[in-house]
Amino acid sequence: MPGGMRAGGGIGGILIALLIWFVSTQMGDSTGTATDTGASQSGSADSGSGALTEQCRTGEDANNNADCARVAVINSVQSFWAQTLPEQAGREYQQADTQFFSGSTTTACGGATSAVGPFYCPADSLVYLDTTFFDDMLEGQLGARGGPFSEAYVIAHEYGHHVQNLLGTMGQVRDREGATSDAVRLELQADCYAGMWAAAATSATDATGDVAIISDLTQDDIARAIDAAEAVGDDRIQQRSGGQVDPETWTHGSSDQREAWFMAGYEASDMRDCDTFGISTL
Repeated sequence: MPGGMRAGGGIGGILIALLIWFVSTQMGDSTGTATDTGASQSGSADSGSGALTEQCRTGEDANNNADCARVAVINSVQSFWAQTLPEQAGREYQQADTQFFSGSTTTACGGATSAVGPFYCPADSLVYLDTTFFDDMLEGQLGARGGPFSEAYVIAHEYGHHVQNLLGTMGQVRDREGATSDAVRLELQADCYAGMWAAAATSATDATGDVAIISDLTQDDIARAIDAAEAVGDDRIQQRSGGQVDPETWTHGSSDQREAWFMAGYEASDMRDCDTFGISTL
């Protein structure tokens, strides 16, 4: 996928253990100027109102603070891929930073506003999370049930794009619209990768390898992830906007497809089960 392209996305009873290992993150201001905190690999991050390393030290912090919960999910997703990618694809996983922003921000893929929602930029290998998306769009205009694990699905989907970038899958995208387009296949595969992480979420551990980052998942958590996947289906979005459902303009796949591929990943035993490019029927 060309450098100027962005890949977009679209915890209930979840219990999060000690946040010992943090990803390196960045916080953007409302005008879109990212503030690089110079965080080390051990993972400190600064927001405009205080350091996340000061806010997010325990599981209780993660369960009571949305930003800390998001950091815990990011840690868990990256821990999963750090183990899974070498084992199943023979490739070392490279950590990807996350930039939180609201309002607008600048990226190596161009400018972005809150209307874009969370996305991954392959040109700078950063995941961008608009923190207003979850309340205003996912639970607001898109009508998802919401909850921390619906957010976790979105985050895991974006990190699925990072895995695709590492594997060169993004270079396979040629056609960018249509029900069976490469763009749709890319998004559904990222949903499948998100499902793989969800199935293994309670096994992903911190940097010591001793403490599970997420210690418990309920069926309600998984149901909320599925609900979020359905909410960002192209057909659902077209219907909610008052337009006709037009598969020829799809870029992410239908609600049924997004649910099906998330569940395919959840039930998968291998990354090859997420090969959306190798089949004719999605």
